[in-house]
Amino acid sequence: MPIPRPPAPWLIRPVKMPATTPPPLEGVWAPGDTRLDDIELLPLPDGHGPEDVVVGLDGRVYAGADDGRIWRWPADAHTDHRAEPIADTGGRPLGIEVDPRDGSLIVCDAYRGLLRLTPDGVITDLAHRVGGKRILLCNNAAVARDGTVYFTDSSNRFPVSHWRRDLLEHRPNGRVLAYDPVSGRVDVVAEGFCFPNGIALTPQEDALMLCETVAHQLVRITLNDGTVRVLDDLPAYPDNMSSVGDGTYWIALASPRVALAERLLPHPMLRRVAAVLPTRLQPQPLPHPIVAQVDVEGTVLRAFHGPAGRYVMATGVRQHGSTLWLGSLTEKAIARVALA
Repeated sequence: MPIPRPPAPWLIRPVKMPATTPPPLEGVWAPGDTRLDDIELLPLPDGHGPEDVVVGLDGRVYAGADDGRIWRWPADAHTDHRAEPIADTGGRPLGIEVDPRDGSLIVCDAYRGLLRLTPDGVITDLAHRVGGKRILLCNNAAVARDGTVYFTDSSNRFPVSHWRRDLLEHRPNGRVLAYDPVSGRVDVVAEGFCFPNGIALTPQEDALMLCETVAHQLVRITLNDGTVRVLDDLPAYPDNMSSVGDGTYWIALASPRVALAERLLPHPMLRRVAAVLPTRLQPQPLPHPIVAQVDVEGTVLRAFHGPAGRYVMATGVRQHGSTLWLGSLTEKAIARVALA
């Protein structure tokens, strides 16, 4: 049964902020490697928006679509292979991670909350409230070796159906939460983030790497005291991130920063008007996906680009062996690209 979609506030509450200028795509960010325009597409049989992608302990590939269904492909699937549906959350699955203890999938459903999906297709609700407040936009997760799930609640104001309003409001509406698998307790790890999105654990599991989409930055949160340190101001909007397992991480960047959106920051009234305009008249993401590999200090090691826009709004990225798997908020397929 479909989960009810929460309504969104009609008016945003922007405040006056200084305009910013997107940094140029140069140096390590230069679009020299355009392999994201040379990818293999594995279509969804139905629906669209496989926002994230993960490779399970069984070697198979999983992604969730906008209609709530979660699809599965064999790792060696050909481009004409028909994926099989294994579950339907009734909501909108976004980030998907593997629980290292048993191989079950941890699913962040934007409307339903934090879920567990076992290989037999059974879905268990783990968390949908914290501190008496609803988790409004469960987005991306990282699972520790002991099963603790750290995950992002991207906005306490806008559901995923109205993510553009959160971008235009540009306020710290998001938080990072932690789910304890023993007690079932959910705690707030840190809050006050501008659309916290991708999240990953450091190798020692003493800190979290976090992407703030609206603030276009990568931060690090120390778990023992909650200290937040900005590692980098990014030239594009970061979305999901995933750990490689060697102390490096892949970040999916859906679009280079939009100059118009940043010029609007000193003008709250204009942003308020833009938020209620038809989507086509609002500032638009650019059809230029990027994925970047960074180390634990946020140093960018390499970046791949897709300036021709063959696969746009790349929001998920996952390395498995010598292959990168990509997901997208809007496309009708997952994508595969060789690292070699």
